Amino acid sequence: MSIPTTPPAAPPVAPPSGPSAPAPVASDFIRQKVIEDNRAGKYAGRVMTRFPPEPNGYPHIGHAKSICLNFGLAADFGGVCNLRFDDTNPLTEDMEYVEAIKDAVRWLGFDWGDREYYASDYYEQLYAWAEKLVLQGDAYVCFLSEEQFKDCRGTVQGPGKPSPTRDTSPEQNLALLRRMKAGEFDEGACVLRAKIDMASPNMKMRDPPMYRIKKAHHYRRGDAWCIYPMYDYAHGLSDAIEGVTHSLCTLEFENNRELYDWYVQKVGFAQPPEQTEFARLDLTHVIVSKRYLRRLVEERRVDGWDDPRMPTLAGLRRRGVPAAAIRAFVERVGVARANSVVEYALLEHAIREELHKSAPRRLVVEQPLPVVVEGLGPARSLVAADLPAELGPSEGREVPLSEAIFIERSDYTDAPVPGWKRLSPGGVVRLRHAGLIRCVGEDRGPDGALIGLRCAKLSEGEATAAGKGVGTIHWVDQATAVPCTLRIYELLFAAERPGTERDLLEDLHPDSKKVVQGVAEASLAAPAVGAGFQFERLGFFAADPDSRPGHPVFNRVVALKDGFVPKAAEPKAAPAKAEPKRPAAPAKAEAAPPEVLAAAAAWGVSETVARALVGEPARAAWAEAAVAAGAPRADAANLVCNELARIPLDSLAFEPAEAGAALAAVAAGALPRGLLRQALAEVERGGLGARIEALRAAAAAAPALDAQIDALLGDHPAEAARLRAGDQKLLGFFLGQLKRRAPSADPAEARRLLQAAAGA
Repeated sequence: MSIPTTPPAAPPVAPPSGPSAPAPVASDFIRQKVIEDNRAGKYAGRVMTRFPPEPNGYPHIGHAKSICLNFGLAADFGGVCNLRFDDTNPLTEDMEYVEAIKDAVRWLGFDWGDREYYASDYYEQLYAWAEKLVLQGDAYVCFLSEEQFKDCRGTVQGPGKPSPTRDTSPEQNLALLRRMKAGEFDEGACVLRAKIDMASPNMKMRDPPMYRIKKAHHYRRGDAWCIYPMYDYAHGLSDAIEGVTHSLCTLEFENNRELYDWYVQKVGFAQPPEQTEFARLDLTHVIVSKRYLRRLVEERRVDGWDDPRMPTLAGLRRRGVPAAAIRAFVERVGVARANSVVEYALLEHAIREELHKSAPRRLVVEQPLPVVVEGLGPARSLVAADLPAELGPSEGREVPLSEAIFIERSDYTDAPVPGWKRLSPGGVVRLRHAGLIRCVGEDRGPDGALIGLRCAKLSEGEATAAGKGVGTIHWVDQATAVPCTLRIYELLFAAERPGTERDLLEDLHPDSKKVVQGVAEASLAAPAVGAGFQFERLGFFAADPDSRPGHPVFNRVVALKDGFVPKAAEPKAAPAKAEPKRPAAPAKAEAAPPEVLAAAAAWGVSETVARALVGEPARAAWAEAAVAAGAPRADAANLVCNELARIPLDSLAFEPAEAGAALAAVAAGALPRGLLRQALAEVERGGLGARIEALRAAAAAAPALDAQIDALLGDHPAEAARLRAGDQKLLGFFLGQLKRRAPSADPAEARRLLQAAAGA
């Protein structure tokens, strides 16, 4: 077997030179290290970095620091930055996450060109190296259970215990590894482990696992593999394959460096990539763990990964945060060697600074109160500037004005306190852009509630006499007012460090989202999605994708000034002298009770699903009803305990028999699984059967799948040419694009047709 031991040839990229390219500045310790490497001739002056996310969730604000650092460092030194997806876990990864990551990198202003890579493209090479390590006596197959494995690792105070199979011969281990690859062992039966040092003070070096068995469908490789490399095995070797020079990781990977170097050197690379660790970006009032973010999404505590309250880049973008503000924030935080927590107010400050310069001013009223102003004259339009004069010249727009306007209900009181500078009986205010008015009367309903005001415009002399001490309020013309929805967002978590004193969900801010129905000036009738504005006196807002012509929806990006930080809810009273409750350590997995094991066997499902069936008899009964309608038992159980887990059964828009018939059709090959998933996602539009038929009809009316593939290849001629030339990593790109065009298409059929059309 021929096993390559050197990275693919890559032309060296010289640092920028000449009078137009000044030498890079060592603005942080990482850039200083690169400067020193280049002076010493290390890597022949070549600088290659990479951004290597796992596609198991949407990227968040913490990833923005890594994106800006990796792409920015490469640009500073005339190098390149790869985008690589470390996709080694088929159970958590999806093309949806790949596309979300790519969208986020582009949004932040970076481009990876043709350097899009996937660890899954290296599976064959990684496996070949695994066999090499086995034959060298550097790896072996271990049959310890997960619990036994943990017990044998030892502690930081004492060494671990060797596995009983640690000294098995290379030939026996090679045969066992090949049987693992062939699918002859069950999941969890064994793993391939590196043979390093069970007494190492670095726990990572105590014979770590390299491959585990997962008989699962991979979103790019399909069912080609049933063993998958561990992240720690694939990560450093993927860097080496690509020729990465400077591997930048956050501090939690510091202990991994020794292991990465061991793998790289053992397979034959002379010089491993240079790993440098830096402090991750950690914010107050924010959670950036994808595990916890996924929990918020799955438990419907937020409105999806792009909820504007989420710290995901998709959420920040939907909220209306400019990419330039994120880059400025990351630059201001800097690159440090020690972890620290950054105040959320610093992010808001960066957003506010950017929007102040770029967001056009507009008039919007949150809580409209009708006002009739005598003396304003016939309806006309005023010309108002988009930006303040101190920001330089800007385009103006016409603002309609008539005698009937709306003002903020909070801008009027019939019992003014000293210092009140807004409207009151007999009081005077200035209408923004429109002169001074005086309140001359109220209109109240039968119940005494205020329903409107009567005012009069002040003459020129009266206005002069009123002086300059009056307040200014905003308004919207009634005749041309545009109804709008305003979503007022606050911090998602009230606690400064969510989840440290109690369960994470107890720290959620109960009023993190408020929805207000307001009115806007006529120019906001159909804003571009994402367009940002400063609504005078209200805050910075951006148009949401939910907008429709004549009824825009705006998300508040940030208040005009720093607001108060909501206090966390008080913890529940504890007994006297009791210590404050701390988060419990993860409990050891307990053996499943007999009834759970019996349910798992009867339904053919995992213990997790079996626990749900045993714990919720109503779900078990629902699944039985679906089975009675023809559904396979495992499919029915998984549906009700996974896809429908967060939905009360009595609120479903379909009966179990309907779902059972659909699952039976999927099992028989008469209904694409993707179409069923789409129908479940859209089930609020009607019953499941009706939705399936509607989707079938839409699919039938749509061009045939092969025609859509031809059109897709035609839309991306450069990528199509590379795919036809053998660049298989583009297969995932086209499958992702095709999924958007034909979400109900069968994935296997889509892959087959795409490969046929590309001659792959």
